[in-house]
Amino acid sequence: MTNKTYLPPQDTIERDWYIVDAADQRLGRLASEIAMILRGKKKPQYTPHLDAGDFVIVVNAEKVAVTGKKRTQKLYRRHSGRPGGMKTETFAKLQDRLPERIVEHAVKGMLPKNSLGRQLFTKLKVYAGPTHPHAAQKPKELKIQTIPGVQD
Repeated sequence: MTNKTYLPPQDTIERDWYIVDAADQRLGRLASEIAMILRGKKKPQYTPHLDAGDFVIVVNAEKVAVTGKKRTQKLYRRHSGRPGGMKTETFAKLQDRLPERIVEHAVKGMLPKNSLGRQLFTKLKVYAGPTHPHAAQKPKELKIQTIPGVQD
């Protein structure tokens, strides 16, 4: 008998929608939990090479927190593709300008670096404020506790 890779039938994978409030949450701990949900690692039919995860809506991305001096020292880089086209921006400036990008960047770094990771990333929806246009999907609220010792 040979060991076979488990393949759940693709039509039976249920994809739930979850909503996560990022207000006063630690960025890295929040991103790792979101990445696990996107991959489907908490489901019994998890398979490493398949997309078995759920959709995640993140609201209040503008209120995400970082520790230490990251607010002024953490840099985000992007390149225009032209010679000398490197642009750098601190966490604080990017949070003022495009707060969604901070959460997206953190989660994307925790997904696989291949076509599966790009496919999983499309299931992440990030919004700066408390509103989102996905009410029709009836998202379930997901409590993620990223600050140790604080109980709700």
